[in-house]
Amino acid sequence: MVTAAPDGIRYDLRLVASWIPRGATVLGLGCGDGALLQYLKAQKQAHCTGIDIDESCVAHCIQRGLTVLQGDISEEIKDYPDSAFDYVVLAQTLQQIYDPAPLIREMLRVGKKGVVSFPNFSHWRVRLMLLLTGHAPVTPQLPYQWHDTPNIRVITLSDFRRYAKQVGFRILNEVAINTDRRDRSGRIVRFGPDLLATYGLFLIAKA
Repeated sequence: MVTAAPDGIRYDLRLVASWIPRGATVLGLGCGDGALLQYLKAQKQAHCTGIDIDESCVAHCIQRGLTVLQGDISEEIKDYPDSAFDYVVLAQTLQQIYDPAPLIREMLRVGKKGVVSFPNFSHWRVRLMLLLTGHAPVTPQLPYQWHDTPNIRVITLSDFRRYAKQVGFRILNEVAINTDRRDRSGRIVRFGPDLLATYGLFLIAKA
């Protein structure tokens, strides 16, 4: 089933929001323009805080009435006490993190649960482009050239499942999705997600 995203919110963020109950406290890491936090605040009456390193994104969030700090998420998260939030969300940012294991541990220290999402590098279009052209793949979900990309690592759904066992956290829920070119609509992929999904979304908790 293909579902359009309401109010301009990306399809993947709508699914993330579906995991978060009404009235929850939420920390958004790398929250960007604050679309998810604003949606949670309006639709779920969630109590939201965000951190982003981009000054223009932070300014945009503040204009939306959100509480957002500017800074490095790997450092700023250390200032929060244990279990300060019900959920900590890292949406489409993991692939840009230099050292993800300490950040995930911090997420699950300050939050009771975490949500992690990222582009799936094992999608068939990525595999085909690399096979046929020999060049680093450029897709709607990975739109950068190798020399100007903010992504410092590539991740597949299988990689993340294995990583959970290595680092020591539980995967409570997992959804693979296939989105349109602008991520405004999409569908859940139940068959062959490693090959057919553009993104993976994971709900995680301490082991």
